[in-house]
Amino acid sequence: MANGSELSPRRQATAAIAAFTATGQLPQLRDALADGLDTGLTVTEINEILVQMYAYAGFPRALNGLGAFMALLQERRDSGIDDPAGEPPTPLPAGTDMLALGTENQTRLSGRPVTGPLFDFAPAIDEFLKAHLFGDIFARDTLDWQSREVATVAALATLDGVESQLRSHLGIALNAGLSPADLHGLVATLRSRVGQAASDRAGDLLDQVLAGSDD
Repeated sequence: MANGSELSPRRQATAAIAAFTATGQLPQLRDALADGLDTGLTVTEINEILVQMYAYAGFPRALNGLGAFMALLQERRDSGIDDPAGEPPTPLPAGTDMLALGTENQTRLSGRPVTGPLFDFAPAIDEFLKAHLFGDIFARDTLDWQSREVATVAALATLDGVESQLRSHLGIALNAGLSPADLHGLVATLRSRVGQAASDRAGDLLDQVLAGSDD
């Protein structure tokens, strides 16, 4: 598969936006943002991709991405382009227990309860992951879980030294409903739009994950 054709144009754009936000390559990100708008992503959906990136690449990268997006939208407005705003996330019921909700989401996505010595050693990070990442962020329905995992895998594939997390999220992507063909398409998208290193990293780990799922 040479061109990522198994992945929809919207998800190909999502992958590119996430990858270039994570690496801080703002000229390439600007092009990816424009492509995302042109393929039908709304302003709200792209904002959600950029906001989510702070959990994987840090606040500085996410803030820089949002700044680049604001500037691009202003340029497009000045040129007479009216990009659709999109819908805000559906509010959660008052009093929602975000730790309980996030734990449920994390368990569904991971396929099992997530525990281990690291979380016993640092309980705060366990709570933040459950209550905030899988609760506050993944509970927002602006993006579906498949799109969130496309963004997460694309971002992690660009970063050195996070192979364990990338492998985990490739498995989560399958649990979220992405098919092996979708993920091969994501690898091909990374190769054609982001770079060989990110594609190779994701492709090698995807082969391992798929081989394990066949056991």
